[in-house]
Amino acid sequence: MNKRTYHYLAIGGGKTVLSLFLYYFSLHTLLDKQNLDLGFIEFKPHIGALFLSFVIVFPIGFLLSKNVVWHESNLPWKKQFSRQMTFEILAIVFNYVLLKLFVEVFFWWPMPSQIITTIIIVIFSYLSQKYIAFKVVKH
Repeated sequence: MNKRTYHYLAIGGGKTVLSLFLYYFSLHTLLDKQNLDLGFIEFKPHIGALFLSFVIVFPIGFLLSKNVVWHESNLPWKKQFSRQMTFEILAIVFNYVLLKLFVEVFFWWPMPSQIITTIIIVIFSYLSQKYIAFKVVKH
């Protein structure tokens, strides 16, 4: 295993564990399985927990990915950030759709649904980071 793959797995694994922990903590403690009401929009508990987890994990994940995993990327940081944010938004939408499907259509429990969704998103995330967000441009 090369160093980059090791770093990606270590950081991605840590980010995934943190994300799942924050999801569980948000769902069962912060929200106490109640809706998250932001005043202008209200989320069901499993979606509110996803939102809370995302706003904490995204900046941490971006900084670690940029500075540890993909540090040799020569794209400007603003371009890296905008690309990564685009893919994170796609991932969060994909996560949202899968959670709605698994929890509200299939009636699965939220935590196993989030774990399955996370596995799918991790594969998407690795490919988008490697080939687009943090690619090395050859001159």
